[in-house]
Amino acid sequence: MQHNVLILDFGSQYTQLIARRVRELNIFCEIFPYNNVPSDLSSYKAVILSGSPFSVRGEDAPHPDLSQIRGKMPLLAVCYGAQYLAHFSGGEVAPSNIREYGRANLSFIKEDEIFFDDVNINSQVWMSHSDTIKQLPTGGVRLASTKDVENAAYRIEGETTYAIQYHPEVYHSEDGKQMLENFLVKIAEVPQNFTPKSFVDEIVAEMKEKIQDDKVVLGLSGGVDSTVAAVLLNKAIGKNLYCIFVNNGLLRKNEFESVLNQYKHMGLNVKGVDASERFLSELAGVDDPETKRKIIGRVFIEVFDDEAHLLEDVKFLAQGTIYPDVIESVSVKGPSATIKSHHNVGGLPDFMKLKVVEPLRMLFKDEVRRVGKTLGIDDELLGRHPFPGPGLSIRILGDITPEKVRILQEVDYIFINGLKEHGLYDKVWQAGAILLPVNSVGVMGDERTYEKVVALRAVESTDGMTADWVHLPYDFMMKISNEIINKVKGVNRVVYDISSKPPATIEWE
Repeated sequence: MQHNVLILDFGSQYTQLIARRVRELNIFCEIFPYNNVPSDLSSYKAVILSGSPFSVRGEDAPHPDLSQIRGKMPLLAVCYGAQYLAHFSGGEVAPSNIREYGRANLSFIKEDEIFFDDVNINSQVWMSHSDTIKQLPTGGVRLASTKDVENAAYRIEGETTYAIQYHPEVYHSEDGKQMLENFLVKIAEVPQNFTPKSFVDEIVAEMKEKIQDDKVVLGLSGGVDSTVAAVLLNKAIGKNLYCIFVNNGLLRKNEFESVLNQYKHMGLNVKGVDASERFLSELAGVDDPETKRKIIGRVFIEVFDDEAHLLEDVKFLAQGTIYPDVIESVSVKGPSATIKSHHNVGGLPDFMKLKVVEPLRMLFKDEVRRVGKTLGIDDELLGRHPFPGPGLSIRILGDITPEKVRILQEVDYIFINGLKEHGLYDKVWQAGAILLPVNSVGVMGDERTYEKVVALRAVESTDGMTADWVHLPYDFMMKISNEIINKVKGVNRVVYDISSKPPATIEWE
C-alpha cells in the first residue's frame, strides 16, 4: 500500500475526519497513535498532527517524538499540534480568557502564502480549544488571525512546518479542504493517485503474491464489506476462495435465504450454515453488551473452525475488516480509546491455525462502496445499509430469547420495507429498530395492555464516524408506527431516536 501521509493521533474526536478529508483528495493516509510512530518513515511524504483533549500545559500532555519528522519533511500541526510546537519551541501557550469553541472567521490572512491560496478573508473556521497561543515559537511567522485568536495560523522559517489553531477537517471550516489541498499538493507535493481502480489493482496483486495457490475461507454476511472483500479475493485467487455464510439466528427476517440467493449469480463459491440454535443457546441469560459481542465472536470462530476442517489444506481466513474497525479497536493511553470491541478485529485463538487476510483493512465505508462499483457489483447490494456483525443481539437490550428475536425481526422488516416502498431507503445511511427492556401501558380495543416498547433509528452519515438523525416525514412515521403496533404481537409503543453521533453512538449497545 502506498504510504503518502502519516497522521499522528493525540486522541482528538476529529482525527478520523482528517483522514477522510485527505482521502477525498485521492491521497492515501494512515493514522497512528502519537506514541507509536512507524520506525521507517521513508515512504511518507508529509505528516499531520491531530488535535487532542489534553492541554500542552498539563503533566499528562502527550509528547511525540518528532526528531525524524520536524524540519525533515512537510509537517502540518492542527490545534493541539500547533500549541505543542509553540509551547515546546520557544513560544507561549496560556489559558484562554474565554473558551474558544465553535465558528470563527479569518479576519487577517498574510498575503502571498501558498497555504491560503483560494481562501478568502472572512472564511469560516471551526475552533475547539481552551488554551491559546500567546507567543509564536522561535522562527514563527503569523499567517492568519480571527477576532479572538491572534495566532490562528503560522509557519516556521527554514522548515516546511505549518500550524493552525482551528480544525480544517470539520464541515464547518468552509475552506478547510482547500487548505489541506494547498498544504499536501502544492507545498508537500504529495501525489493524488489513490483511486478505486489503483486500489483494486494493487490489492489484487498483493493478494496473489501473499496467498499464491493456498486456500482461503471467508465469512460472508451479506453486507457491503464482506461482499466486496469476496469479489476482490475471487478476482485474485478464483476457485481457491471458499465463502461461508453463517446464520447466527440474529439476522433480519428471511435474510439467510435471500442473501444466499443473491450470491448465486456472482460467481462465488458460497456455503450456507444454519447455526442459529447454537448461538441463541450460548446467549441465553446474558444481558451485558460486551459479553454478548464476545460470545458471538467466539461461537462464530468455532463454527468457522468446524467448517474449515471440512475443507482440506485451508491456510487463510479472510475478513471484511475496514479502517474504522481497526482504529476504534486500537487502545493506547489517550488516543483511540476503545468504544466497543469489534467482532472481526483482534486475532484468532491458538487452536485455529489460519493466517488472516483483510483486503479492505485500509478503507473507509464509502471507499469500500466505490471499490465495489469499480468491481461491477450490483448497486442494490452496494447500497445496503450497514448491519452490525453481532446482528440483532445488540439491538435487543438485555437478555436474548427467541421470542424477542421474533418481535424485533418483524418490527425491523416493517420499518426497512417501509423505507424502501416510500423511496426513503437510499436517503438513509443506516436504519434499524431496537427492542427496549421496557414495557408500557396501552389500550387495544377495550383491553389494557402491558407490552414492549421499540425504538426506530435512522441516521445519515458518510462512514459512521459521525451521524445525524434523519428527519423522516411525519406521515411516514405515523404509518409505520401504526403498522408495527397492529401487526407485531407484543409491541404497543413506538418511539424515534433523535440523537446524533457524537455524543450518542449509532447502535444502542
